[in-house]
Amino acid sequence: MRLLPLFAGVGLAALAGCVPAPSTPPPAPAPRPVPVPVAAPPPAPVLGADWRDWPLTPGDWRYRAASASYGAAGVAPVATLRCDLGTRQVTLSRAGTAPATLTLRTTSAVRALSATPDPRSPGMLAITFAASDSFLDAIGYSRGRFVVEGGGLPTLVIPAWPEILRVVEDCRK
Repeated sequence: MRLLPLFAGVGLAALAGCVPAPSTPPPAPAPRPVPVPVAAPPPAPVLGADWRDWPLTPGDWRYRAASASYGAAGVAPVATLRCDLGTRQVTLSRAGTAPATLTLRTTSAVRALSATPDPRSPGMLAITFAASDSFLDAIGYSRGRFVVEGGGLPTLVIPAWPEILRVVEDCRK
């Protein structure tokens, strides 16, 4: 009697070996689409309360005979400083077309000034100073940067490099 369960187990094993193997593997599950991340636009820089920490407007100063321009290479400058030797006036121009009140900030002074379209530079607004105006020294000696803002125009944070004082000195000679 004990042999019967043994033969029954062997018989079942033999029957299991008779099942044909599948000729092809089962189909793989359909691949799930991988979500493509959408690049979010870079956030606008958050400007802190202290303008001296704001990032500089991209560009460099370029000096040329009693005039200096600031901006990125290969595009129109965003600001210019030029001396009119005949009138001994220094003109600060920035990109813009409609008359506006612009605020200039330096580490030692702040001024709100009227800017009008610059007849010598289309597409620019101009502020004119007497060459002897001490505010030009405040711009040139400002610690690292000065700011031109207002009139609904983008704020310019411009480095206070030697080109500024060179133009002023050209006009004071």
